[in-house]
Amino acid sequence: MDLRRRLLAAIDKGMSCRAAAARFGVAPATAIRWQAQRRATGSFAPKPQGGDMRSRRVEERRADILAIWETRKDISLAELRLALIEVGLQVSVAGLHRFFVRRGMTRKKRLATPLSRTAPIS
Repeated sequence: MDLRRRLLAAIDKGMSCRAAAARFGVAPATAIRWQAQRRATGSFAPKPQGGDMRSRRVEERRADILAIWETRKDISLAELRLALIEVGLQVSVAGLHRFFVRRGMTRKKRLATPLSRTAPIS
């Protein structure tokens, strides 16, 4: 923030964006972008980075996802994905996996019988 503040102060005193960028050791495009952001929003603070941008769309349709899953609990994620396409929701298998992980719901199918323990383990 200090660098942004000093660079924009130099621009306010009459220096061009390119000259201010050279003086403070940043790319001219950076100085131009900071100036444009301040002009547009009134703030020159950095924008938030990262974060999940897509799960909101899946979470909005959680009732549809859980309704299909409740009717057929043995459905695979790929089959669930195809069923959701039919109701108008495009989502990846990985996105569905993350949806269930957020709820602490396991989708792993386990064997009905325990493994045989006839051989010694060493």
